[in-house]
Amino acid sequence: MSHNPTPTPARPRSRRVTAALLASAVSVCLIAASAPDPAGPLGVGDRLFPTLGNPGYDVESYDLRFTYPGSNDKPLTAVTTIDAVTTETLDRVNLDFAHGSVRSVQVDGSPARFTQADEDLVVTPDEPLLAGSPVRITVRHTSDPVSAKGQDGGWVRTKDGLAMAGQADAAHLVYPCNDHPSDKALFTIHVTAPDPYTVVANGLPEGTRRARGATTWTYRTEHPMATELTQVSIGRSAVLHRKGPHGLPVRDVIPSADRAVLEPWLRKTPGQIAWMESKVGRYPFETYGLLMAQAQTGFELETQTLSLFEKELFTQPAYPKWYVDSIMVHELSHQWFGDSVTPRTWSDVWLNEGHATWYEALYAEEKAHQPMEKRMKAAYRLSDSWRAAGGPPARPKGPKPGQKISIFRPNVYDGAALALYALRQEIGRPAFERLERTWVSLNRDGVASTADFVDLASAVAARDLSGFFKAWLYAEKTPAMPGHPDWKSDAPKAKAKARSHT
Repeated sequence: MSHNPTPTPARPRSRRVTAALLASAVSVCLIAASAPDPAGPLGVGDRLFPTLGNPGYDVESYDLRFTYPGSNDKPLTAVTTIDAVTTETLDRVNLDFAHGSVRSVQVDGSPARFTQADEDLVVTPDEPLLAGSPVRITVRHTSDPVSAKGQDGGWVRTKDGLAMAGQADAAHLVYPCNDHPSDKALFTIHVTAPDPYTVVANGLPEGTRRARGATTWTYRTEHPMATELTQVSIGRSAVLHRKGPHGLPVRDVIPSADRAVLEPWLRKTPGQIAWMESKVGRYPFETYGLLMAQAQTGFELETQTLSLFEKELFTQPAYPKWYVDSIMVHELSHQWFGDSVTPRTWSDVWLNEGHATWYEALYAEEKAHQPMEKRMKAAYRLSDSWRAAGGPPARPKGPKPGQKISIFRPNVYDGAALALYALRQEIGRPAFERLERTWVSLNRDGVASTADFVDLASAVAARDLSGFFKAWLYAEKTPAMPGHPDWKSDAPKAKAKARSHT
């Protein structure tokens, strides 16, 4: 997710924008939270979102089918099919789902009872599901694009249709799922829309089928994906195609009328991908592109293979070109950091945003002569205030009530990038660059935690760095910067309030 600072043009950063300008899906049976009511909501024990995700099974694939009625203020009809494997014997299966009407549920082709418990859909099959068994759950439901009070994210209503923003806790506002990043799965997405509309989704197109004034579009991912990274664009859009490094298909989705004004930005993407590959290795997915939405979201978002941007970012003259370039690289770098290598828990989100901010700043330094050291020194000066307001980078404070994206504070953007700068200062540039390449290669298509990063960094540096990381990632005060003993952090103001980022 992108961010924005105070130093350069004030793009309200988170709003999710803040900040200066292994393998194989892991069972979500992480730390199953206790629930006194067996038919009530469950969770996998995430510190920031206790009822998010569900224990007892591992999703292997989703098949999503949406029918768009031609108006973005009316519910879509939908069918969600989940193929999973149980990791324990289950009398009930909990799914995250909170913003639609459920019409029927089947488990392995047989009707199943269901009830709603807060934001969980609790499904009871006729017979218990034995541990280690494959299971198919089919839910027929509606999907409401009009946000309910106290719910942010899910569908984003654009000027001409819909897009999606599922971070951090919002994919289940669109479809039933195991909505925690630790349970990645493959996706097939079918959308039927009236003929004037174009549909693009994660992954590669599998073809279209036309019938009676409507077209069904099908897309399929080749790599597992966290639910929060789902993207579906429905609009009167143009889809522009070009080639990236190694023949990578790049496709961009833009308002049809804006092709000429947006093309100068879009043609930058192949070079940006090549730059990222020079830093951390080959692009990890089957395609990439930008979705430029006609919507006021207040953020940009790294949905897998198709990053979501506000069109205004590229047409607002107040933003310097180098800044817009760097935000494009921020979302692109998330394809490695956050999408391919996904955080095990939401407390590990600094691994996403710190790295994306790092490569955003490094690109600005190398391509636009915006010194990294200057940005990091400015971040250091503010870092104690960020920690006081939002918690240290690897232990962020929880979200505000009804504002789940408020975990995206400066402490997990520039505060986390500052910790990476300190690490490079501590172990040296060559070791740091080896660490970065090894991290994305070793954990490709998987999930990983802060502890995993600390262990790998220690192995690459050939010394125990646990004390270093404990101070930089968990301490209340910012440690001294290696190589810059003169850097100072301003004391937090008395009774400082956490900044608003929604």
